[in-house]
Amino acid sequence: MPVGRRKLAVFIGAVALRLLLIVTFPSLPDLLTSRVEVSTPISSFKRLQEGLFLYTRNVSPYDGGVFHQAPLLLPILSLLPSANSYPLVTNIFYAAIDLLNANALVHIADSSESITGRFHSTLRKTIRWDGVAIAAWYLFNPFVISTCLARSTTIFTNASILYAISNAANGNNVNSMIALAFASYLSLYPALLFPPLVLLCYDRLVAAKKSEPGVVGFVLARFGIFMASVAVLLVASFVVTGFSWQFVSATYGAHLLVPDLTPNSGLWWYFFIEIFDSFREFFLGVFWLHLVGYVGGLTIRLRRQPLFVITSLIGIFAIFKPYPSIADVSLYLALLPLYRHLSPLTRYTFFAAATMLYATLLGPAFYYLWVYAGSGNANFFYAITLVWSLGLTILVADYIFAALRDEWEEDHPDMKGKEVRQI
Repeated sequence: MPVGRRKLAVFIGAVALRLLLIVTFPSLPDLLTSRVEVSTPISSFKRLQEGLFLYTRNVSPYDGGVFHQAPLLLPILSLLPSANSYPLVTNIFYAAIDLLNANALVHIADSSESITGRFHSTLRKTIRWDGVAIAAWYLFNPFVISTCLARSTTIFTNASILYAISNAANGNNVNSMIALAFASYLSLYPALLFPPLVLLCYDRLVAAKKSEPGVVGFVLARFGIFMASVAVLLVASFVVTGFSWQFVSATYGAHLLVPDLTPNSGLWWYFFIEIFDSFREFFLGVFWLHLVGYVGGLTIRLRRQPLFVITSLIGIFAIFKPYPSIADVSLYLALLPLYRHLSPLTRYTFFAAATMLYATLLGPAFYYLWVYAGSGNANFFYAITLVWSLGLTILVADYIFAALRDEWEEDHPDMKGKEVRQI
């Protein structure tokens, strides 16, 4: 079957599956919306609906301390019919965003950046999936489908990140910086992707023009575009919110200071419930320093593979960001098939997959025992989130090891496939 027809069939099948689930199980979207594994205080559709209700009645949605999402989502989503009266329209809109994300993945895969870059060319070029297969992997991933049905606003951040990567991999560095700025505006943490993303833009520019512009000038110019785009978005938000900067503390302050300790699949909420308030600022700094610390190390060590650095950082963010959900994991899992050629070099894939499956199945049960049955406590649910984070950590670390081994074999082709022991 030609690629165009395969792609169309995959896209139609993905939309049909989502609509079938909605029609067959009408209460499923509301059920998923209330799940803490899917929706967080900064991505919840219910909180978005409350913000829209206040916004359409000329009341600041940030007065009550419940709404923590970006202001520009309000005028955009207010154009849609009411989700209570016409839920199908909202669900189709979110399904369309999923298709856009899948289309971005097709473009990333077709760029071949994951197997052949400016400084790196794997010896396993034949071990790969095409863009349509990767799009199918994304669209039929249960995590992606759950996020779509739950109408989590993380999907907009994921779309911005994917289009930033897609534009960078295809040489459109200005559009890439604008897309990254929008992602950072929505969720703050994507700003940490700037170093590897600008290196990817630079490498593609050099490969296309066969000349090397000044690195410092290029980076500063793209950083200027990125900051200017963020400034435009913030000023537009200032206007939308009635010429008030209240949204800054309500949105970005919620990311940085973690005031809402609603349970989620991450590591932060239980820790900050338990510690004394006098130590809160110290550990906030430690947690954020730990998260930010990966950016420089991975970017420098894996300079030859900036796209893999971006992929690995997205996986690390899904583990260590303050309010993670399965939507963040789904983005990492969507990019992972680009590196199918690394699969023969991994060592603990089965253990990582089994651990994540174990946590996926038992997480809702442990939450039920704690909140509804009353036969457990917060330790029940936090324990299973630790298992979940462990499985994801093993997966990320295993692929980083495989990427380093792949680089080493490129430099020493005579050692391909041979066992190496570090002494």
